[in-house]
Amino acid sequence: MFKDLAPVVGNADLFREAVGLFADRHRGAAIDRVAAIEARGFLFGGALAVELGVGLVPVRKKGKLPWRVRAATYDLEYGTATIEIHEDALAKGERILLIDDLLATGGTAAAAAGLIESLGGVIVEIDFLVELAFLQGRGRLGGRPAFAPIVF
Repeated sequence: MFKDLAPVVGNADLFREAVGLFADRHRGAAIDRVAAIEARGFLFGGALAVELGVGLVPVRKKGKLPWRVRAATYDLEYGTATIEIHEDALAKGERILLIDDLLATGGTAAAAAGLIESLGGVIVEIDFLVELAFLQGRGRLGGRPAFAPIVF
């Protein structure tokens, strides 16, 4: 079941409302950086980092980052995928808000959270605009706090 979020980011009012929802949730919290998962997570993550006045950490598909990286490979329903993060993307103990557009099976978010934690980062929460609850992806997040305002 495909959920197209292009209409949300294509409409200035809806996009502002979505980013504002996340920003209001975390404004004033001790967050050092927002980490965003490629590709659609970058849309929300970049705007949210600016709103919160913190830096952005990109979590990218294999081979896209130009520096030394740490990688995680995870299972998909049709194979495997690998994501990477720069080894110097964050400092030990930094509090990280991880964001992506949609929680489906949870593999990508769990792998990204694991990479952040392997660098010494602390996951404050993992946020998604949409959760497909029937795929039970939240169960793969290892008990890390997660938030999604729209659930199917």
